[in-house]
Amino acid sequence: MAELPSDVRLILVHKQKTSARVRFLRFSHGMCAFTPLPALSVVEEGGGAGLDDQPPLVHHPSAWLRTAEARLGLEAGSLKPEAEFHATVGTPDGPVTVQLASLDTVDPPFEAVEAVGGRFVAITEAGGCSPVEMELLRRAYTAMLG
Repeated sequence: MAELPSDVRLILVHKQKTSARVRFLRFSHGMCAFTPLPALSVVEEGGGAGLDDQPPLVHHPSAWLRTAEARLGLEAGSLKPEAEFHATVGTPDGPVTVQLASLDTVDPPFEAVEAVGGRFVAITEAGGCSPVEMELLRRAYTAMLG
């Protein structure tokens, strides 16, 4: 199965169209798909929620979205990039780009994510995540609410 580049992580979110309820996909290792961020990671300032903050090298969204859909067992086209969000996390191994993708489904695909050990949580249920992941979720939540 295809893998994401080692310098890319995804935060996956579902926003209910009728109620605007926002839920994030949480994996057993944390909030970033599909590999946890290393210890000693820090969200870089300026790597926030905006198109002006893009790093010099950006991976094309279609590649990482199709890879994520396959890993989650989702139908092609189920994930959409959220262009209003971008973050860069400094890690001991170099910078990591964090992108936000939303599930373009009426309801969250609970069974599909449970099959890969994930579950959907509200931001208030994300306690226990690292401070870096909590900051990323805060920024992602802000981007989703406009």
